Amino acid sequence: MTKFVSLSSGSNGNCYYIGNDKVSLLIDFGIGGRTVNRRLGAHDISLSKVDMVLLTHEHMDHIRYLGGFTERFHKVVFATTALHKVLEHHFCTVGKLNGCVRETTPGVETECMGVKFTPFSVPHDARDTVGYYIDFDGQTFTFVTDVGMVTDDVVKYCRKAAHIIVESNYDPGMLDTGPYTPELKKRIKEEHGHLSNEQTADLLRRCYHDGLKSVFLCHLSANNNTPSLAFDSARAALNSVGGEEVTLYALPRREASPLFIFE
Repeated sequence: MTKFVSLSSGSNGNCYYIGNDKVSLLIDFGIGGRTVNRRLGAHDISLSKVDMVLLTHEHMDHIRYLGGFTERFHKVVFATTALHKVLEHHFCTVGKLNGCVRETTPGVETECMGVKFTPFSVPHDARDTVGYYIDFDGQTFTFVTDVGMVTDDVVKYCRKAAHIIVESNYDPGMLDTGPYTPELKKRIKEEHGHLSNEQTADLLRRCYHDGLKSVFLCHLSANNNTPSLAFDSARAALNSVGGEEVTLYALPRREASPLFIFE
């Protein structure tokens, strides 16, 4: 029995949990440890029992509280060599990862405590940003939380997974007419920015397969999207390729999602 819960998703902070009775992990650590512990505790899960953290990139909403966690609990942190070099000097983590560093290579599988995971490079405006394909006790997940465009690798790893966590960041119409500066709008739309609802829908049409069980839409913009717009776009895409039975859920930004259990 594998449990999944999003503890926070969006520019306010990102953190996701996968675990069972034997092993557990977090993807990123962008919210406070007390908040993580409280939200996990609602499901009788203790933060102190988390075994490892997988990092996607160094933006603040993904690593802000990582250093405090490692200083307190001394758990291993998996990231690419280039990302760990950044963390050596980042004010959130400098001097706080001693003994916790584990290096990974994009495209190469790593195994820890029976969990197998493969980072893969994705285009985003950070150093060595990756997504993850994870085989967790037979349940397969692909995480693509920050990515500016859909690459062949993104499609490949999404087609392998039973559960996809993928960003659906913005609605183009809302972004175009919204309050952001022209420079910021350009950054979001570029190939190292974020995925629009339409881009995510196109990905789902391309990667759908008979083994796909659930899709979780993450990193929704507070200013340039709504959960209903993201959901409706993804639902229409899945339905168009025979995915009517796929569970679809837009993850909340500032609170935890429900706990999902996969058997």
